[in-house]
Amino acid sequence: MAAERPDRDGGRERSKAGPGGGATALVRGSRGRLDQPLDRRRRLLPDYDPEAFGQLSERVARFLGTGRFIVWMTLIVTVWVVWNITVPSGWRFDPYPFIFLTLVLSLQASYAAPLILLAQNRQDDRDRVTQEQERKQNERSIADTEYLTREIAALRMGLGEVTTRDWLRSELQDLVRDLADHHLVFPAETGHGRDETDR
Repeated sequence: MAAERPDRDGGRERSKAGPGGGATALVRGSRGRLDQPLDRRRRLLPDYDPEAFGQLSERVARFLGTGRFIVWMTLIVTVWVVWNITVPSGWRFDPYPFIFLTLVLSLQASYAAPLILLAQNRQDDRDRVTQEQERKQNERSIADTEYLTREIAALRMGLGEVTTRDWLRSELQDLVRDLADHHLVFPAETGHGRDETDR
């Protein structure tokens, strides 16, 4: 049996129990089932992969910025003009003043400009991401450097209180000197006495 209760939107919320009394499916007004994905909306424009189109635009823009493109473009325009001037009039497809050539060059320029702009925008996005990563890396490096500096300073302060070999040697020499001044040096500390004690 289905139970209905009004929901927050003013519609009806219906819960249906499955055959095993398990999962429930909710239906809200004209929204359809919430446990199923919505149907894809129809679009007037065809779907395309923005990443693939961006990579294609970068390749085209990279080619347009090379000397090879200039050489090929110059050869094509030269052959076009020479053909339409020198061949018989029946074979000319674009006689002077070369209206069709002007149209082709305008069409090429109208497509090249947006492709170049798209490639530049993608490069700007990559540069922005790279700069952000470098900024974060610099911040981490600065934090690590400050931490190491504090640790080294703490070690220096700690080592300042540690007894070193040179300091201990100087203290023992001062002690021996004080004992010698007070004539408290025992014969065992002399060379002859040391040999006897060693035996």
